[in-house]
Amino acid sequence: FGKDLPLYIEVGMGKGQFITELSRRNPEINYIGIERYTSVLYRALQKRELLTEECGEEFPNLRYLCVDAKDLPNFFGKGEVDRIYLNFSDPWPKERHARRRLTSREFLARYEEILADGGLVEFKTDNRSLFDFSLEEVESGWELLVCTYDLHHDKELMEGNVMTEYERKFSNLRNPIHKLVIRKPNRNAE
Repeated sequence: FGKDLPLYIEVGMGKGQFITELSRRNPEINYIGIERYTSVLYRALQKRELLTEECGEEFPNLRYLCVDAKDLPNFFGKGEVDRIYLNFSDPWPKERHARRRLTSREFLARYEEILADGGLVEFKTDNRSLFDFSLEEVESGWELLVCTYDLHHDKELMEGNVMTEYERKFSNLRNPIHKLVIRKPNRNAE
C-alpha cells in the first residue's frame, strides 16, 4: 500500500461495490477485497476501472486477493487485520455443509488468528437461518457488540451504513436485513 494504515478486509466481496465505497469514504484505512472466483473478481476490477475513468479516483487504499477464505491465515500475519466484513455470504443451507459457512466456528478460528487485539467481524445477511446459526457460533468466546434482526429500521446502526448490491436488492423486496458485530476474544484473560 505504501502507507501503514489500519487494514480492513471483505471476505466474499462479489463485484466490489461495498469495499470500493468504503475505500472512497475512508482514505485513512487500507482495504483488501477477498474473492474466491476469478470471474467475479474480474467484474470488480472492471467496475473499479470504470469508476476511475468516470470520477478520476484512483483508490490507492484498495487491493484485491483471489483466494479461498479458508486460506486467509496463509496470506495475513497474526494480528495484521483490524476488521473483517462478511456480507450476504453463501448460506450453505444443508447441515452437512455447515463448516463451509463463513461464520462457522472453523472460520471464526481463522479470523481470530489474523485479527488484531480488539479486532471486529461485521456480518450482514437477509437469511434468518444463517443469522441464527451465526449467533450460536459466536458463543464460542466472541464478544457480541451489535445484534439486530432489522438493520434498516435501526436509525443509529443505519448511520454510515454502506449497502451492498444484495442488501439493496433484498431490502427493496422488504426482506429484513440482519447484522451482528463481534469482537475477537481475549484468550489471555481466560
